[in-house]
Amino acid sequence: MCRPMLMNSYLQDNTGQQNTYFTWLPFPIMIKVAVGGTFEYLHEGHKVLIKKAFELAAGGEVYIGLTSNKMARQRSRDVGDYQVRKKKILYYIESLGFSDKQYLVVELTDPYGTTLTDDFDYIVVSPETFPVALIINELREQDGRSPIKIINIEYVMADDKMPISSTRIACGEIDEQGRLRI
Repeated sequence: MCRPMLMNSYLQDNTGQQNTYFTWLPFPIMIKVAVGGTFEYLHEGHKVLIKKAFELAAGGEVYIGLTSNKMARQRSRDVGDYQVRKKKILYYIESLGFSDKQYLVVELTDPYGTTLTDDFDYIVVSPETFPVALIINELREQDGRSPIKIINIEYVMADDKMPISSTRIACGEIDEQGRLRI
């Protein structure tokens, strides 16, 4: 969905008094949301992040940054292939009923993707990736760009009240829904 753009304007009257007034721009602005990760296992925590991104976009654009194989190999364990992880994300988004015109999955070759150069309204993060969002905004501001509004989504808890994570799933502690396996 597009959002109309409200713009501040200033007008000085004949007494020198500056007055603020607002005008609506005649064209809509598309909301653009970023979310990213390795999405090693598409678990309930990841699904909450993705759903929130689409909710915020309200029909606008969602950019899903997916860690490249090269970046994923820097982890201490084997991570599934990029194309396999991408297919799981695409299948999940399709199950939510979103049009392929509303999102784009892009390969991340660094932690920031296009968030340093493109304009986004929101970036959706977990507590784990929140520090990266802070760095993104710091780098954007150093470059004279506006910061992106950070939406920090709390961890989704497993049955044992501990966060669902790909690490815990890989270790066999829990499944993608957070149910205990041990």
